[in-house]
This record gives sequence, C-alpha cells and structure tokens, in this order.
Amino acid sequence: MKIIVDADACPKKVLQICLEKGRQYALPVWTVANFNHNIASEHHVIVGNGSQEADLKILNLAQKKDIVVTQDWGLAAMVLGKQAKCLSPDGREFRPDRIGFLLEEREIKAKYRRGGGRTRGPKKRTGENDRRFAAALENIISDRLEAVTPVSLSPLRQDPKRPPF
Repeated sequence: MKIIVDADACPKKVLQICLEKGRQYALPVWTVANFNHNIASEHHVIVGNGSQEADLKILNLAQKKDIVVTQDWGLAAMVLGKQAKCLSPDGREFRPDRIGFLLEEREIKAKYRRGGGRTRGPKKRTGENDRRFAAALENIISDRLEAVTPVSLSPLRQDPKRPPF
C-alpha cells in the first residue's frame, strides 16, 4: 500500500498531511507533478508538461489497495476501476456508486461554460478542510491496515466497543 498524490494542483497542507501520515504508518508517499513544480518528496516523479501526463503516470503507479489523492474526477474514476481508494484534497472519498454522477455533472458544467456560461470556482480553503482531509485519510489507512492485520494485533483499532469479528 502506498499514497500517491496528484501534486500538480494539490494544496501544500494536504501534501504535508500525506507525508506525515506516510511517516506515521511507514507508507511510501509518491508525488507526481510536471516539471514546473518543486516538491520535496522521497518518491517524486516528474512528468512532462503535456495534457494528462501526470494523470497517466498516476494511473500506471496505482495498484489495488493504494490511496490516491486528486481533485480530478476523471482520474478518480479510473483509479477506482483499479480498486484503489481515492480521496479529494477536501477529504471527500470518491466512491464507485457516486463517480458516474460526478462525471455527468462535470460534463454538464463544461457544456454550459462552452456556451458562454460561468460557473463558480472552489471556495477558499480553510482549516476545516485540512482537518476533514486528515481524518478521512486516517480512516482509509486504518481500514486498509485493519483488513490485513488480525484484529487482536491491530494498534489502529479505535472503537473498543466494536466486536472483534
């Protein structure tokens, strides 16, 4: 299991959280960005400036059980197809049962913009976004590790009232 970050448009705080969680759980954190970014990471992959190059590299790196952090709904859909988990920098987990709706929404908004319409951009990032992201990443890591670690040996077990089966 590894964490893969689409670092082209990733907020710095999200990248810091990923690196901290990677150290905490001894998980490698891979960052992928084009050559216009200066990112300090043990596993940093630099791709060209072409359209979708970072996305294709991330898709090639991703494997079942990995965690991918991206804002790109299209990339999220492809990553989910590889049975990896996918998380937005806002802390929303992309899920197979909802990704089709998100892709339809993206297409409708793109068509509206092509016709001259304007859509709102993202809201300003807050500390609550960072806390939500950190909690969501922690939950995904815990669930993934718990799935491969016997419950009685798992240091990540957070709910002592939950039965061990």
